[in-house]
Amino acid sequence: MIEVKDLHKTFGEVKAVDGVSFSARDGEITGLLGPNGAGKTTTLRMLYTLMSPDRGQVLVDGIDPASDPVAVRKRLGVLPDAHGLYKRLTARENIDYFGRLQGMDEALIAQRREELIEALGMGDFAARRTEGFSQGQRVKTAIARALVHGPDHVILDEPTNGLDVMATRAMRAFMRKLRDEGKCVLFSSHIMQEVAALCDRIVVIAHGRVAADASPDQLREQTGESNLEDAFVKIIGTEEGLAA
Repeated sequence: MIEVKDLHKTFGEVKAVDGVSFSARDGEITGLLGPNGAGKTTTLRMLYTLMSPDRGQVLVDGIDPASDPVAVRKRLGVLPDAHGLYKRLTARENIDYFGRLQGMDEALIAQRREELIEALGMGDFAARRTEGFSQGQRVKTAIARALVHGPDHVILDEPTNGLDVMATRAMRAFMRKLRDEGKCVLFSSHIMQEVAALCDRIVVIAHGRVAADASPDQLREQTGESNLEDAFVKIIGTEEGLAA
């Protein structure tokens, strides 16, 4: 489980994250939802140790990244907002390289690599250099690379951004597969249809604070809206009113 407790992060005079607290549980997909500039990506970066909070705490299986960042990184598989593939390496070589960084032996790397290539439908491009890949091919390679070490917690920052319909459907199916395997899946998205289709729980962030934390059905019930998009707009509107 990932636990976030009263996280704060300020850049100059801007409060990017202002007391965010929530939990993402094993065997569930938790969606992080909010308008641009709400603090979602900054929150995720603190979760996967790219940034340190000014105040507050992150716990991954009870481990604080501030005290043992290496142990936390071993438990996480991360697709950041910038995928950063090595263009001169093939998809397979990108995956292998990250397996070695995790200290895996070659036999296990090969086994995990081929399992992920099959699961993500990468067989037709796995042997090609990643330079010139489509957006869908880049995202699939980046996810396989992030998951090669078999982490129990998966953090995805807008994983379907820029994907076509078929690649999006495949990515959603893969996320459900991870959940069904008992993994903790935390992802951010702007696509309301995606959030409604995937999430067991939704954390709405606005102005650097948690505006709502509930299941999709609970959010609809709390706002009196039958449509999740309308519920989201009402929650954000309420939060804006409180911040004014």
